[in-house]
Amino acid sequence: MSPDSPLLFEAAVTRPLSVVFRTGEAWEGHDYTVEVVATRQGLDGFDVVVDFRDLEAALDRCLAPLQGKLLSDLGLAGPLTLAQRLLAELAPFVSAPAQLKEVALTDGRGRRMAVRG
Repeated sequence: MSPDSPLLFEAAVTRPLSVVFRTGEAWEGHDYTVEVVATRQGLDGFDVVVDFRDLEAALDRCLAPLQGKLLSDLGLAGPLTLAQRLLAELAPFVSAPAQLKEVALTDGRGRRMAVRG
């Protein structure tokens, strides 16, 4: 990066999510922390990447219909398809020049999986 280029900044919000997956004949409940990361070259006039309240509200709207649900009933096969769906649903809520960088799921054991936009 040249000295004249603005720095790259990131902002993240997190929310809890409890869901159920079907694995063969068994059902498994999982508690995740969902992390959404937005990125931007430089900051806006208020010295922020994105408005946290807007990103949190969008994440809350996306997670509400998933809470406590059997994800196969929603067409989601596992954590990867869950994270991909959230990435696709949240991307329109991050206004240019900021962009959605990733959606990550961290389980109760600290295992983290992320998909990037």
